Amino acid sequence: MNDPHTPPQEPHLHPGRVPLGRRITNYFLTGLVIAGPIGITLYIAGWIISIVDDFVKPMIPQQYNPDTYLSVHVPGFGLLVAVLAIILLGFLTANLVGRSLLQLGEKFLSRLPMISTLYGGLKQIFETVVTQSSQSFKQVGLIEYPRKGIWAIVLISTEAKGEVASKVVSDDPILSCFLPTTPNPTSGFLLFVPKSQVTILDMTTEDAAKLIISAGLVAPSYGDKETPVPPAITAKSKRNEPKPKAQV
Repeated sequence: MNDPHTPPQEPHLHPGRVPLGRRITNYFLTGLVIAGPIGITLYIAGWIISIVDDFVKPMIPQQYNPDTYLSVHVPGFGLLVAVLAIILLGFLTANLVGRSLLQLGEKFLSRLPMISTLYGGLKQIFETVVTQSSQSFKQVGLIEYPRKGIWAIVLISTEAKGEVASKVVSDDPILSCFLPTTPNPTSGFLLFVPKSQVTILDMTTEDAAKLIISAGLVAPSYGDKETPVPPAITAKSKRNEPKPKAQV
């Protein structure tokens, strides 16, 4: 007969055996790590394709639009037409006639108030991004911002030029740094910082973007430190480890 004062015995678990509930949770987290990035990437890609299709397809003649003949919607056809149109535009403006027409159009836009300012600014931005894409944002750095002792990640674009470089009094070159915000790295601040006050990092701009978007949760591997392994994989590897032999 059991003693009423004896505490109830806990169920016996085999050493190294993971409970079923924990295993299911680990499998779910592992699947989420795999399916989450894939699903979000496909969703964003589909969203961009749908925006381009909605803008381009109405300009395509009905006889050339596959949606006219097919009973299903063909995604990406508008994007394909847009890419081919941009390539054709670049080909036409590469010759003398195309450049002459482009200059004539720019002269017309330069006489329009507000439109000329908007067009000139956008053209300068696109030309800078396209012509210097191999040099822009190739380095990641750390600066003390917004005060001493607090560090922030910046993307280094280039050395400051023109009036900014001539008016800033410094013995070091002045770097143009972009300080992105979290979790939206498309907005931020343009800072001009002396090169001696910027600590250059080894991580790539892609790794820096992941670190910024995730608010520090996804940190790139560095040195001997490895990337964290999903919990289900860790639990499985522990179960497959050879058990130590009993000493005689």
